[in-house]
Amino acid sequence: MNSDLPIPQGNYVPAKRHGSLIVTSGMTPRREGVLILTGNVSSATPLEDYREAVELACGNALNAANAQLRQGERIAAVLSLSVFIAADPDFTAHSKLADFASDYLRDRLGPQGVGARAAVGVATLPGNAPVEIQLIATV
Repeated sequence: MNSDLPIPQGNYVPAKRHGSLIVTSGMTPRREGVLILTGNVSSATPLEDYREAVELACGNALNAANAQLRQGERIAAVLSLSVFIAADPDFTAHSKLADFASDYLRDRLGPQGVGARAAVGVATLPGNAPVEIQLIATV
């Protein structure tokens, strides 16, 4: 198994391909199966403090998508990016936090790495993760 691939935390696969579409499972900021950050995102904490977690979750999703590529293929575009944020009730900077994921994808894939996006606040996420990211890409 590729060590860059996220380790599923349940009965699912990291990504699934159908034709030229790749859909990833929701990815949390886990390195070798272990969360690097837990707890809700708070408005009292600088957004920058969450950048590493968001980028790791996004990187896990991109690695899962890349694992579905065949020889000579590449991700042509990210069509959709969903960023779920376990946020305290007073947190309102969802879009700014999700920008860390959009920037990460743009830096790695160019302009085609930025697609449609949803930034959604939720009460909890698996394992008490602060963020979970899911993407849909085309080959």
